[in-house]
Amino acid sequence: MSEKPQNLALSDSQPVRDDPGLPRITPAVREILQDTVAFRRDIHQHPELSFREHRTTDQIIATLQRFGLKPQRLESTGAYVDIGTGPIVLGIRADIDALPVKEATGLPYASIHDGIAHACGHDIHTAVCLGTAITLHRLWARTANVDVDHLALGGRIRVIFQPAEEKIPGGSLEVIKQGVLDGVPRIIALHADPSFDVGTIGTRIGAITSATDTVRVTLTGRGGHTSRPQQTQDVVYALAQIAAQVPAILSRRIDVRSGVQLTWGHIQSGHAPNAIPTTGHLAGTFRTLDADAWETGAQLLDEVIGQVAAPYGVKVALEHVRGVPPVVNREAETDLIEDATRFELGSRNIELAPQSMGGEDFAWMTKEVPGAMFRLGTRTPGGPTFDLHQGDYNPDERAIGVGIQIFTQAALRALVGAP
Repeated sequence: MSEKPQNLALSDSQPVRDDPGLPRITPAVREILQDTVAFRRDIHQHPELSFREHRTTDQIIATLQRFGLKPQRLESTGAYVDIGTGPIVLGIRADIDALPVKEATGLPYASIHDGIAHACGHDIHTAVCLGTAITLHRLWARTANVDVDHLALGGRIRVIFQPAEEKIPGGSLEVIKQGVLDGVPRIIALHADPSFDVGTIGTRIGAITSATDTVRVTLTGRGGHTSRPQQTQDVVYALAQIAAQVPAILSRRIDVRSGVQLTWGHIQSGHAPNAIPTTGHLAGTFRTLDADAWETGAQLLDEVIGQVAAPYGVKVALEHVRGVPPVVNREAETDLIEDATRFELGSRNIELAPQSMGGEDFAWMTKEVPGAMFRLGTRTPGGPTFDLHQGDYNPDERAIGVGIQIFTQAALRALVGAP
């Protein structure tokens, strides 16, 4: 890691780099923004779960074709499209799936599928990448209201619409398996962030997300009457000990700077207050900020759960589903995003993003090729701060235009080899 500040906009010693040879692409974005917002509202109203995004994929392909592009469908769901000619110089990725969450926004284009909603902003991601592909194509074809005649646009931009980000270990592995990253030298992505105002982005060099696993514990033992617990293998008491002790033990066995976090989201056993049941279940997530701790912590977690349960004589069945490693932003790709943002929006619109404890399967792509992800502000200034994965999440749609500006400008810089 270099000694450069985490965020250039926060340091007066780092000059704002500008390239007068590149055009600002705001007019070109305005020309297609209405279509892009309409597309977002359509897929928002028709959300689809991981690996079931058939209609979404159809809409992506049909819209790109309507604007003269030639997208390629992936196996099952998802698509990608190339803009330009020659070798690929940059990949841009969006995720397209929704969540099993009931929408509570009350919007006129709210989800028509009960219990399924775009509560993580993937509809925003998809619309931004769709608009980016269309804008780049129009710039390339010289049909947009922006002067690029003086630019030698050499190379291709590959825009990827990835399925199943929400399904561990993530649809990005399928994209990689199908060869979509072959020949892609670097890649960038975004994630909607309701903690940043629209018009603002968050960047970070190094890990910006965390490793995330799913942990499920099933205990079985001899049940009985609560008046005679000594004659049972008390799975309820054992579950309680695991729930309370294991997170505490991990905090004493692993360096706290790695940010290891074990949080339980489900515990269930029995039905009657005077009967000790024969089975019990516990489930949660294991997260860490550090890739090395992800490896060592996983082994230790399995060991500690067994040790805590052992005194109660219960049988332990542990299902530890390995999830995703952290997304690690490389400096060069973070610079590309920041330079594009500065040029289009100004330095004051870049903030330092905290590392999230959430998982993101873009991490598999950044393990394959250098890349970076940024946080796209979706909060209306002065408005409420929504939370992701909640049914009332209602992003400010002006973020779509902001995202298109940043991605398109970054792509132009990659195409012309701008610093």
